[in-house]
Amino acid sequence: MKILHRISAVLLILSLVALPMLVSGCRATSAQPLKVVTTTSLLGSIAERVGGEHVSVTVVVPPASCPGHFDAKPGDIQALAEAALFLKHGWEGFADGLIEAAENPDLEVVTVQVEGNWMAPPVQAQAVDEVLAVLSEADPDHKADYESNAETYKAVIEETGQRLKAELSAANVDQVPVLCAQYQAGFVKWAGFNVVATYGRLEELTPQQIGELVDQAREAGVVLVIDNLQSGPETGVGMAQEIGAAHVTLSNFPGGFEGTETWEKAIEKNVDLLLEALGK
Repeated sequence: MKILHRISAVLLILSLVALPMLVSGCRATSAQPLKVVTTTSLLGSIAERVGGEHVSVTVVVPPASCPGHFDAKPGDIQALAEAALFLKHGWEGFADGLIEAAENPDLEVVTVQVEGNWMAPPVQAQAVDEVLAVLSEADPDHKADYESNAETYKAVIEETGQRLKAELSAANVDQVPVLCAQYQAGFVKWAGFNVVATYGRLEELTPQQIGELVDQAREAGVVLVIDNLQSGPETGVGMAQEIGAAHVTLSNFPGGFEGTETWEKAIEKNVDLLLEALGK
């Protein structure tokens, strides 16, 4: 009987120790990061900065590619099938098909809509607030960490923006008339350049439209043509040659150029390219 009593006591102790573990097993543990998939590196880089150690981020579209002309791969479908959260901008044509193919009933899909060019510091900061809100709602246990990370990152954005804007102002870019790809217009205007006209993708331009752009650029004294890496880095080359202007290609996404995996490295690269094109 004493042996039975001892066995019963041991089993009781073990059950009391195991109960909290079983209960906690019903919730997401703090050691397991939230699996987040994003369509672009713009969203992905912010999710990584705000989420920190509490998230695992997968970016679908390679940063040098055009998100508007992207076909999902089997690996992308698998990533979404295993994810808890999917962040998209809302204009990605492949997103709905990817969600359907993933067959993940537990997947939370959030469209993060922020107007403007996300490479511009004020827009980047606004996007940080939007992603912060999404992560805090999806994982409220780590909301305080997300808020702290977001504030730290926004301070980096402000400092970087002020420093680069000072460099651009010192180069008198406000006196530089430019022709630029429409997807770069928001950033180029933030930089302070005089945007004379914008243009779309090469396949969208007719010979007549190109001729009109060249005439307009010549009349305004355009000295620089700015292309967008993701929508066509060679679109403005011919126009630049006809105008007699310099040509440069910028990136709208972190990681578009080698060594630019973060937003601050990407914007610094863009500014360096602009100043180099002007001979500064």
